[in-house]
Amino acid sequence: MRKDYDISGAIDWTTVLLYASLVTLGWINVFASVYDETLHQSIFNLSLSSGRQLLFIAASLIIAFSITIVDTRFYETFAYVFYGILLFLLFLVPIIGKEVGGNKAWIGIGSFGVQPSEFAKFVTALAVAKYIGSVGFRMDSLRNQAVLFILIGLPIGLILLQKDTGTALVFTAFVLVFFREGMSPFLLIVGLCAATIFILTLLVPNPIYLHIVIAAVLIALITFGKKKIKRIALLTIGSLLISGVIQSVDYVVKDVLKPHQQNRIKALINPDADPLGFGWNVTQSKIAIGSGGFFGKGFLKGTQTKFDFVPEQSTDFIFCTIGEEHGWMGSAVVIGLFVAFLLRILYLAERQKNRFARTYGYSVACIFFFHFAVNIGMTVGLFPVIGIPLPFFSYGGSSLWGFTILLFIFLKLDSHRGQVLQRI
Repeated sequence: MRKDYDISGAIDWTTVLLYASLVTLGWINVFASVYDETLHQSIFNLSLSSGRQLLFIAASLIIAFSITIVDTRFYETFAYVFYGILLFLLFLVPIIGKEVGGNKAWIGIGSFGVQPSEFAKFVTALAVAKYIGSVGFRMDSLRNQAVLFILIGLPIGLILLQKDTGTALVFTAFVLVFFREGMSPFLLIVGLCAATIFILTLLVPNPIYLHIVIAAVLIALITFGKKKIKRIALLTIGSLLISGVIQSVDYVVKDVLKPHQQNRIKALINPDADPLGFGWNVTQSKIAIGSGGFFGKGFLKGTQTKFDFVPEQSTDFIFCTIGEEHGWMGSAVVIGLFVAFLLRILYLAERQKNRFARTYGYSVACIFFFHFAVNIGMTVGLFPVIGIPLPFFSYGGSSLWGFTILLFIFLKLDSHRGQVLQRI
């Protein structure tokens, strides 16, 4: 028989406290990024991003509470229904959506806009968790693997139609979830190798040098290794595939990527080549963070962000405000909170007795990790600028609500970890 649980005692308040800390710090830094000392502005001013963000936070609290009072079985039972509705909304966006910042990713409701792709993350996580948690599921089945890649591939394809490559890339984080649930690491290794070769090809001025290195390594492995036909054939095929990847890089960059995407790649490789053009975002971002020094310039004392040198300072580049005003110490505190938050989610995911809850928990951790690592990485020039928010810090209602729903569904599932969930 199903036991009644006291949600106030069962929910993980450590994670809630970390969530509240990150959201509060995010709100304060949104205010700092748009503050104008000559106007004596208040953080509660609804004409400012900080005032509107406070309303988004209030709505998030209502959403979080609502999630905790809904029956736990609801999320698994209707996972595919949510997924189907979300795919329909994503399909509608390119047709009826409005364009913001070069991406047609918003559905307008009067003066208010909602970005369905932000909610696609938790919906896809639910669908993936439901499929992996189904009776008789085996990760080593090619059919099951194909279904899982279709589940993440459909939202990726629809989001790419919105010209929102950054959000589409977030869904690649699910590959880590598949690996945790038993998928062979071969695909992950191949992906990492391909990415490494891609970057090396961009860094080396003439790809012929890489072909020479590959040929030399192949000859050495054949000469000093076992002279077995199968081994030699595999090495040769592998070398040809690597050479093919190298040769395809130039085509992909020049003929597949759009001009603004090409510029992002150029800015990553050499931002100093055009500091006033395609390198402007990354250059100003690094100047802002570096100017903060060890302790920072002080709260509301940042100059790079105040005078709009840093683009999108309240959204994609919010970390610049932290680095400039609070320095290395403040940045370390924020990064430390995120790391603690991620480790806590992984701990909660690992203690789940139900496979659906565990898979969903790892999906939550991987999505947050991707956003955290890539957003901070792009502000310091380690990753190309792909335009994804820093969770709980970047200004915006859709992203905050999406992240809140993503997290609190898992906290609700965790609060019932001692129960055997029965389908409705």
